[in-house]
Amino acid sequence: MKRIGMLTSGGDCQALNAAMRGVVKSITVRDPEVEIYGFLEGYRGLIYGNFRMLSGHDFSGILTKGGTILGSSRTPFKTIKDPDENGLDKVEAMKQNYYKLKLDCLVILGGNGTHKTANLLREEGLNVITLPKTIDNDLWGTDMTFGFQSAVNIATDAIDCIHTTAASHGRVFIVEVMGHKVGWLTLNAGMAGGADIILIPEIPYDIDKVVDAINKRKERGSKFTILAVAEGAISKEDAALSKKELREKQKNTKYPSVSYEVAARIQEKTGAEVRVTVPGHTQRGGSPCPYDRVFASRLGSEAGKLILDGEYGFMVGIKNREIIKVPLEDVAGKLKYVSPDASIIKEAKMLGISFGD
Repeated sequence: MKRIGMLTSGGDCQALNAAMRGVVKSITVRDPEVEIYGFLEGYRGLIYGNFRMLSGHDFSGILTKGGTILGSSRTPFKTIKDPDENGLDKVEAMKQNYYKLKLDCLVILGGNGTHKTANLLREEGLNVITLPKTIDNDLWGTDMTFGFQSAVNIATDAIDCIHTTAASHGRVFIVEVMGHKVGWLTLNAGMAGGADIILIPEIPYDIDKVVDAINKRKERGSKFTILAVAEGAISKEDAALSKKELREKQKNTKYPSVSYEVAARIQEKTGAEVRVTVPGHTQRGGSPCPYDRVFASRLGSEAGKLILDGEYGFMVGIKNREIIKVPLEDVAGKLKYVSPDASIIKEAKMLGISFGD
């Protein structure tokens, strides 16, 4: 009989429940007596021993349910080795709770920071399997993360809805899409939604080039322009600053986010009316799309197989449409950025999309 611990860490997203369901269903087919311990609110639950026993009934009817039945929280990797406010050694506490429950394996679902901590626990001797969760699709070692396609659908719907009002009023509209460090979500939603300008963190923009793109549309008779802007988009001027200088500037800015700064500068240079729309956390919410349901189920199924076969220390991912296992040490701490030379960027430019560069 296997004893499995499970937790979801970091920001929530669609298909977390579908992935956990996939793990449990694939294990119970071969080991009906398996015991599942769900740690509540991510690593916090593992640190403080906050868990509950889960049965097959807990995983029934959750394939289509967004969020996570276990709850989640952010436990930054950079402070994971620091004692808590009561002096508790968090890493040691996680290990002790693992051993107290006599777990055979810990299944961890999360993004980049989550994987750093998961790899630390692996280095500390725990049996760990991870699943790649993030709407940013920025985890190294996998072509796709679950939650990404659902978020693309939502962000695309937001851009679609803006089209009619932008055309009606002849305005410039900015739709701010999630993504602090990586632009996969903005790039895909922008292309799918027919955005005219896409600004992502990997390609610093020149505001004059952005304005040129807007003016060229006017010259061609287009009365409106739609920009898809990643929340981490950065100007060429800001990209040239040191990290300290950039933090200082961002701390003292009068703008709520980069989109409002872009809007102000466009309005100042063109006189056009500019409106900003921020879908925000709606991009994380709601029911997972069919693609994510299938994808998360496949990942969960393979994770279950690895557990039953006693193969630990891997993230389950996908490459060339095939489910694969990737050593955790190869994944932790690495981000998958959009290359400015990527074929998708070149193809977007061929369609007339400006990246402000």
